[in-house]
Amino acid sequence: MKLLVRIGRAFYAVALFVYGCQQVYFGTFRDVFFSVYQQHLPFLNVFASIFGLYLIITGALLVVSGAGKKAALLLGAIWLSLFLGTHMTYELISEPNKLYHLGLWTTPLKELALAGGAFVVAYSFETPLTGKLAVLEKIMPYGNLFFLYTMTSYGISHIIYAEFLVNTVPKWIANHLFWVNLTGIALTASGITIILGIRIRIIALLLSLMIFLWFWLVHVPSALSNPATDRGNLLASAFDALAYSGVALLIGLTMKQQKWVEDIECWR
Repeated sequence: MKLLVRIGRAFYAVALFVYGCQQVYFGTFRDVFFSVYQQHLPFLNVFASIFGLYLIITGALLVVSGAGKKAALLLGAIWLSLFLGTHMTYELISEPNKLYHLGLWTTPLKELALAGGAFVVAYSFETPLTGKLAVLEKIMPYGNLFFLYTMTSYGISHIIYAEFLVNTVPKWIANHLFWVNLTGIALTASGITIILGIRIRIIALLLSLMIFLWFWLVHVPSALSNPATDRGNLLASAFDALAYSGVALLIGLTMKQQKWVEDIECWR
């Protein structure tokens, strides 16, 4: 069990390392991390490189028991702040009449999932926390909801935009439309059932396995074919999948019940 928990953390940590290296190499923020507001930032390459180094250091700290929880909580707060402060404001200001289009939220929701994932990683550490960051522990048990909301939204998007996603399925697999729709149903059902606290362990572990298979079957081949195109987006997306697989694995291994469900039961 402890080995699998370490593996889940390692998946997330490796993704941070890759993101960090990309930040330093390209000298700009990935659109997932910072909205198009970044185009107006002075010394953009400096800020991007500093953030990249921060991600690399945080990834290293996540595999260290003593500092891992603090590092994960701080990262979760930063991801969430960037999501609310840049993506949310941009969508509300730029296209307020199209907010219901899930396609517009594909990129921002990746950051929300990473924020939730960071809180899930923090939750996997059993050591209590003291100091100023201890206040973030109140958010930590609910962090998985950010991740699961993204999974559910992506599942619905797979169904709505199925015809546009068929090309993402490897050519050697037959009946592409069927697999896109099946993926959408699986993501949606997994997200909703875990949010409701139904059979958390088995469903989260199956979700982790499914995303891990995507990592190897879908994302790795695409990333290898075009590793630097569009600021290395395909490579980053591959490690998004690895991070999400690790987060789902940690949810399955460390979460017995949804905190919000426990809260409701206490009100009775």
